[in-house]
Amino acid sequence: MAPERDGGREAVRERSPAGATATTRSRPRLDQPRPPRRRILPEWDPEAFGRLSERIARFLGTGRFIVWMTVVIVLWVLWNVAAPHELRFDEYPFIFLTLMLSLQASYAAPLILLAQNRQDDRDRVNLEQDRKQNERSIADTEYLTREIAALRIGLGEVATRDWIRSELQDLVKELDERHDGHRGRAVFPAERSPGRDVDDR
Repeated sequence: MAPERDGGREAVRERSPAGATATTRSRPRLDQPRPPRRRILPEWDPEAFGRLSERIARFLGTGRFIVWMTVVIVLWVLWNVAAPHELRFDEYPFIFLTLMLSLQASYAAPLILLAQNRQDDRDRVNLEQDRKQNERSIADTEYLTREIAALRIGLGEVATRDWIRSELQDLVKELDERHDGHRGRAVFPAERSPGRDVDDR
């Protein structure tokens, strides 16, 4: 009986790690990214949609759009007034034309607002960059002003050409005066007496 019990324990021991690995396999692994979730709503690139809205808003703000819209409305009205009764698709109150124009306006207004918001964001970024550039320019200007002031202070202590020229002229005059005052005297010191050795020190 004992061996059977030991065998049963060994079987339980062998089964338990398999169950542990099974539980760990069901959990998501941390070293791998999660699989993408399925979304019901379609995904789109907001940047591409914004660029498209800006193009539409630019087209809506041109004279070409006004001309084309005027041509379409005139043709619409003329067709529904002058065409045979069987071919008319919008009678005199032109309800369908009004519906189409209101639909166009309801789409144009949000597109124009979206384009304006994008332009405001760009303007805000440009203003922030300009402000930072102005701050850097002011800091550089203050630094250069301090450096120029330090150079001026340093140049105030440096001898200039005129000052050196005046000092040299004063020295030349002083030497001339000394030379004129000692003209009668010997320029060299008195000769040594013949009794003394020249090599004596």
